[in-house]
Amino acid sequence: MSKIIHKNTVQEFIKSYIELGKFRLSLFVILSAFLGYCIGSEQINLLNATFLCLGGLLITIASNTLNQIHEVELDSLMTRTQNRPLPLGKITLYQAQQFALYTALTGFFLLSYFVNLKSALLSLISLILYAYLYTPMKIKSSFAVFIGAFPGALPPLIGYVAATNQLNITAWLIFAIQFFWQFPHFWAIAWVAFDDYKKAGFHLLPSKGGRDFYSALQIFIYTLFLVVVSIFPYAYGVVGIFYLIIAILTGTIFLYQAVNLMVKKSRQAALQLMFGSFFYLPSILITFYLDKI
Repeated sequence: MSKIIHKNTVQEFIKSYIELGKFRLSLFVILSAFLGYCIGSEQINLLNATFLCLGGLLITIASNTLNQIHEVELDSLMTRTQNRPLPLGKITLYQAQQFALYTALTGFFLLSYFVNLKSALLSLISLILYAYLYTPMKIKSSFAVFIGAFPGALPPLIGYVAATNQLNITAWLIFAIQFFWQFPHFWAIAWVAFDDYKKAGFHLLPSKGGRDFYSALQIFIYTLFLVVVSIFPYAYGVVGIFYLIIAILTGTIFLYQAVNLMVKKSRQAALQLMFGSFFYLPSILITFYLDKI
């Protein structure tokens, strides 16, 4: 695909790299890593937490950049992505590759040197799964969502490991919560963006029929799994009654939104579920942390 390389001002050039790294999305990822760190910490070490967030942010930016490098042709087909820096030629593929390489290496160094090696290796695994397994699978099968749920669920576990250098029951519990959260969250996005994804040949909703009852039913089932899994920390005695109450309340609201999508099968209902997912996960992780204090 031929591209015209624009002469950018410094401000536009910086903005293009921020868009390439999906900075706002990356910050949401780092928020869950930081909350995982808080859950694991007896007392928060601000310097350690800062290097976790900075190193994790750089590796997340590298992952997002690699994703856009692999999908540049497909991004040019979709309305929501056709104005990204690579399809418009604001940044060359070579520049993007170098950016991904240096941000990944710098992030790995910061995590391994200033935090611990386990958190750095887990971050590298997350990058590989996201960029080299999940991304190419998106045009082949909805199984991509299952693959993508693993790197998507790693941030709070990485944060916990950064604080404790351990992979214990608490680490796997917060991993499990974010793992099952990925399904209603991402399928809601796939429902909202279904027509655009179809242009690029992405197969992301669980039913071959796309936006139908069977997709909505599976979204409800996985949301139910999520609510059940969210109670496990209380069942294992990791947290107390305060967490349990909040988990049940937020889970009930999230389940209602999933049922609403199953009944209405509308884009508006999917949007409500999508925004509900952005509220649900931080609420659970913050409550998990507060209940441990």
